[in-house]
Amino acid sequence: MPVTNRLRGMWSQAGGALAELFDQDRPFGRLALVQVLMIAGDTLVTISLAGSLFFSISPQAAKGKVLLYLLITFAPFAVVSPLLGPMIDRSRGARRAMVVLSALGRAAVAPFMARDLHSLLLFPEAFVILVLSKLYSVTKGALVPEMAEQEDAAIGVHLDPQAPDLSMPSEVPAAGAPVHRGYAEWNSRLTLLGTMAGFVASVPAIAVLKLAGAAGVLVLTALVFLAGAIAAFRLPTVRRIRRGPAAPATAPADPHLAALQPVAHPEVLLGLTANAVLRGIAGFLVFLIAFGLRRSHAPLWWYGIVLGATGVGALIGLTVMPRLRRVASEPHILVVAMVLVVVGAIFAALIDNLAAQATLALIIGIAGALGQPSFDAMTQRYVPVEVQGRAFARFATRQQLIWVLGALIPVILPLSLFQGDVIIAVVATVAGVGYVLSRLSLKGRAVPRSAQGDLGR
Repeated sequence: MPVTNRLRGMWSQAGGALAELFDQDRPFGRLALVQVLMIAGDTLVTISLAGSLFFSISPQAAKGKVLLYLLITFAPFAVVSPLLGPMIDRSRGARRAMVVLSALGRAAVAPFMARDLHSLLLFPEAFVILVLSKLYSVTKGALVPEMAEQEDAAIGVHLDPQAPDLSMPSEVPAAGAPVHRGYAEWNSRLTLLGTMAGFVASVPAIAVLKLAGAAGVLVLTALVFLAGAIAAFRLPTVRRIRRGPAAPATAPADPHLAALQPVAHPEVLLGLTANAVLRGIAGFLVFLIAFGLRRSHAPLWWYGIVLGATGVGALIGLTVMPRLRRVASEPHILVVAMVLVVVGAIFAALIDNLAAQATLALIIGIAGALGQPSFDAMTQRYVPVEVQGRAFARFATRQQLIWVLGALIPVILPLSLFQGDVIIAVVATVAGVGYVLSRLSLKGRAVPRSAQGDLGR
């Protein structure tokens, strides 16, 4: 019965997210539609390029191409963070404009990729696609507080800037009215919808790949992104969110200083470190298993099982995240994610077979789905709204750098699966203990009054 109840709860969360997606009269519903189309388009791009990078060549030759791929995945952040980040915060309509630009740009580039699949031009075109994809993901993080403000204004819920948990409402609306559930829940709903969209989009993508090849998938991609641009035009623009008569106590008085120090709040800095470690472990596991399977001559479908387990884990984490957030704060959820990874890695090392690796991938998928919405919520709560675009750009850059560094280790070093599991267990243990001790050490320090409530939670 407990398993049945949990499955019903997961189904209820997914159904609630879909209901909000189809409610296009609400700001969140419009943002959800944009999220679904953007992630579906990214999935189509990934499928169109699959097969040529890794599994179609020898393991030794694959190393060079994987290193090039890792460089390409990180390089877009060099553009998004210093150049496009400030543009996101320029005006009240800039964030919607950036989303439209991201969709229209990818819709325009995809047909050229279809034409240049066997040309060196494919690489700069793929780079542009990645830059525009990262531009959307960064802008989305800054848009969530604006959409939440619109939702709260519609139902009469107001945020109290003096409350220890700024994501919870200070006024309870009438019975039956919707409530502001907190940024972590908004983030997890959007990510859940995006993950579901990726799974759904993969079905026609594989069919088109069989019938019309990668070029056909890229043409379909252009149409999806064009629909995403139309949906983005419907996003409401709002005035800058003001949570009270005065600026938050944790925000630097100089806006230029705020732009240079978006991690001034200790919770954001510590949360960034913890979540970046989770991202690094995820990148490490992907290539640990990929090269481990190649060296052991295991069937290719095992890699599919591992990737599928990661996706299923993400769905599980995203569906339980809203309920977990109602009983625990975001820092506590990050600790839970770390503990899950430690337990999963120890289990995989002790069992030491491919099924255990799939289980570890499932657990790491759950941990990532818990960690990212929690950290995003911290950023949305503590970083001044006026610089959130730049903050999300810089945070995404640092997290992607750690993901790439984690992925590089099994590419360069011939690690066995057992050795990799031990490394994951040790890294997650050290990071988890360090995160807990760092937060405990903040108690009693001279921190701003508005931060003290959360530091003790």
